Amino acid sequence: MHKLAERFLEALKILLVVGVFTSSTMSFAAIETYQFSDTEDEIRYQKMIAELRCLVCQNQNLADSNAELAQDLRAKTFEMVNAGASNNEIAEFMVARYGDFVLYRPPLKGQTLLLWIGPFGILLIALIVFFITVRRSQTNIKLSTQARARAASLLDEGH
Repeated sequence: MHKLAERFLEALKILLVVGVFTSSTMSFAAIETYQFSDTEDEIRYQKMIAELRCLVCQNQNLADSNAELAQDLRAKTFEMVNAGASNNEIAEFMVARYGDFVLYRPPLKGQTLLLWIGPFGILLIALIVFFITVRRSQTNIKLSTQARARAASLLDEGH
C-alpha cells in the first residue's frame, strides 16, 4: 500500500508540472504594437477600443480582450483611425456590422430600450421581493403574550 501511495504522489507531481507548463504557455498572447502618426490619433484609438465591446467576451471592451475577434476589431479600428475616420464613423461601421450591442453605451431607441431599462427593472423586482420577504418575516415573528412570557421565563432560567 505504501508503494501505491508513493506512485500516486509521483504521478500527481508529474501532472502538476505538466499542468503548470501547459497553462503558462497559454498565457502568452500576442501583444499588438501600432505606430500612430501623432499622439492625438493614439488617444482616439485608445478611447475607441475602450468604448467598444468585445462580442466574444461580452463583458470586456476591445482593449481588455484577447479574443481573436477583438484583435481583428482593434486592427480595423487602428486602420480607420489612420485613414482619418471620425469616432462616429468608426462607431457606425462597427454598429452596421455587429449591431448596437458592440457599443458600451448604445443609443436610446426602441431596439435598445431593454438594455437601458432592464437593469432598473431588475432592481425594482429585487426591491419588491425584498420588502415582501421582510414583511412576511415580521408577521411570522408576532408571538402571543403567553409565548412571550414562556420565552422570557426560559431565558431567565438560563441566568
